[in-house]
Amino acid sequence: MISTWRTKRAMRRAMKKKTITLGGNENVELSIPAHFRCPISLDLMKDPVTLSTGITYDRESIEAWIDAANRTCPVTNQPLRSSSTGQDELIPNHTIRRMIQDWCVDNRSNGIERIPTPRIPLSTVVVLEMLSGITEAARQGDHNECRELLGKMKNSMKENERNKRSVVGNGAAGVLAAAFDVFATNSFSSSSPLLENSKLVLEEILALLSLMLPLDSLSKSYLSSSQHSLRCMAWFLKCGDIPARRNVALAIKELCSDPQHINTIMNNEFLEELLIDPLFNLIKNPICPTSTKASLMSIYYLMSSKHDLRSRFAKRGMVALILEMLVDSDKSVCEKGLGVFDEMIKCEEGIELAYKNALTAPVLVKKLLRVSDLATEFAVSALWRLCKNGKSIDGDVFVEVLQVGAFQKLLLLLQVGCGEKTKDKATELLKILNLHRSRAECIDSVDFKDLKRPF
Repeated sequence: MISTWRTKRAMRRAMKKKTITLGGNENVELSIPAHFRCPISLDLMKDPVTLSTGITYDRESIEAWIDAANRTCPVTNQPLRSSSTGQDELIPNHTIRRMIQDWCVDNRSNGIERIPTPRIPLSTVVVLEMLSGITEAARQGDHNECRELLGKMKNSMKENERNKRSVVGNGAAGVLAAAFDVFATNSFSSSSPLLENSKLVLEEILALLSLMLPLDSLSKSYLSSSQHSLRCMAWFLKCGDIPARRNVALAIKELCSDPQHINTIMNNEFLEELLIDPLFNLIKNPICPTSTKASLMSIYYLMSSKHDLRSRFAKRGMVALILEMLVDSDKSVCEKGLGVFDEMIKCEEGIELAYKNALTAPVLVKKLLRVSDLATEFAVSALWRLCKNGKSIDGDVFVEVLQVGAFQKLLLLLQVGCGEKTKDKATELLKILNLHRSRAECIDSVDFKDLKRPF
């Protein structure tokens, strides 16, 4: 009770006066009506909305309150009717808004600017009408109507985050994935591989799905279980423009990251044609960082789930591609590339190609303690696999690893700390390399420059 009384007294004091500084040294004390101020921020309301409790707030403030998992009215402490987002409780108070706008106009000479009329947020009813229209247009094969609705939805989502949450929260991803499957089925069952009007609407759907990541289980089911959808996405990876290929790469990453749906993909008899070749080409001929990262993640998930894919990617030249990429890449690409490399050298073909490549030892050792904990973990694991297998074909792997300073870096890694599995592998590596230190060793001091220890 005392706390509530003090809070209300502080609010009353804060709402008494506001000082506005005009040109020169003249100060004017302008009193803002209390019912024009938001009870939460105490600022002049720009988009007043009223809850079921009868209290009016500024939309931005009350939405932030509700997003923080609060389910009561801040002033009355009464429970809100909505149990999830509270969006249905926010009723625009047009009367107060017009009064505030009139007050701003009357005080324009005092430096007060008129608040603009806010855009009406996207309601659940409107979203459901859009989704129903998209479903019907897909059923009838009406490409123009579907594209028009998709355009409206896309523009609404880009207006503000609230509209985006409303679209996603009403199951838009599942509806769009189902429409994608319908148009893809109709397109690939015709004589032409992909009709132009189908191509345009499919591109729009992919663009919208990329704004709704992560995808829900229903949308993943439509995309992964249909051979026509997979064939369509593979076609875009090969022949689509850069935005379409990027969006497909993101969608495939979503499918491959889910164990339930990656198993469905694995059972597809056209797996190599649909995914392996297109994903490899995105690494070989990169189009943008986003598609490269998404492709690396998809390849990692695929190889982890189906072990015989490791040798198939290795035979295509993935080992050399990854090593060249790791020479000069950002943190995110480096982590993902090292993960793919470590997974790929679990097979005989992969590790033989790694032994033959002159970049293997220098690149792996260079990434130790320089990129991130995750990159260090993958690099240690890859070095451990190489040394556990003994000697390379064209030279001694132990000498190569020692010459680029691996021993000193591994010692330092144990001092600064790492995960338990990485620690065990680093310790075993040190024991193996210690037996060969007398043969050759060279420390690259540049690797230790500016290295910051956590103690």
